[in-house]
Amino acid sequence: SGKSTLLQNAAGLDRPTSGRVWLGDTELSRLSETALTKLRRTRIGFVFQAFNLIGALTVEENVVLPLRLSGARPDARWLAQVLERVGLTDRLNHRPSALSGGQQQRVAIARALATRPEVIFSDEPTGALDTQTAAEVLALLRSVVDEHGQTVVMVTHDPVAASYADRVLVLADGRIVHDTPQPGAGRIAEHLASLGRRQRAAREG
Repeated sequence: SGKSTLLQNAAGLDRPTSGRVWLGDTELSRLSETALTKLRRTRIGFVFQAFNLIGALTVEENVVLPLRLSGARPDARWLAQVLERVGLTDRLNHRPSALSGGQQQRVAIARALATRPEVIFSDEPTGALDTQTAAEVLALLRSVVDEHGQTVVMVTHDPVAASYADRVLVLADGRIVHDTPQPGAGRIAEHLASLGRRQRAAREG
């Protein structure tokens, strides 16, 4: 549907074949690879379905890794606040293999927050989680927006997950077909069902 391409272009992981991509007042498409790498380390956070944690590192080491890579000194007070908010203060010395899926995703969210990024890109963050754990992770991402003023861009197929957003864009065949502010899960599901019917009708000709 084009969601991965959209996310990769918006996050500066890929370059658009046409048009321009901006993060705040910075045009990403004009930056060198070195400048893009630096920008991603300092101004962008990532949360993925697969967690992407380093198995040999502890929770705390995984969380501060983006800071180490960027050469920045960790802000102890901010990190303590982040770790408390995601409920990991009693798991700091655990490795990912000792954590549940929900706990691993919380580590990934804490890692994304560690650098105080301008925007967090999240690709199917609840895809590998059970319903209850998914709800907890979505509530945490929502609180990141409400309490810390972060921007979260989330890609998902789940209408319930999408209902946590302030704005929902529906993509089909690489195009935005719906742009809806603060819809409920039911309305999103209706949009998707309607879209599916139209696509089937078009294929059947």
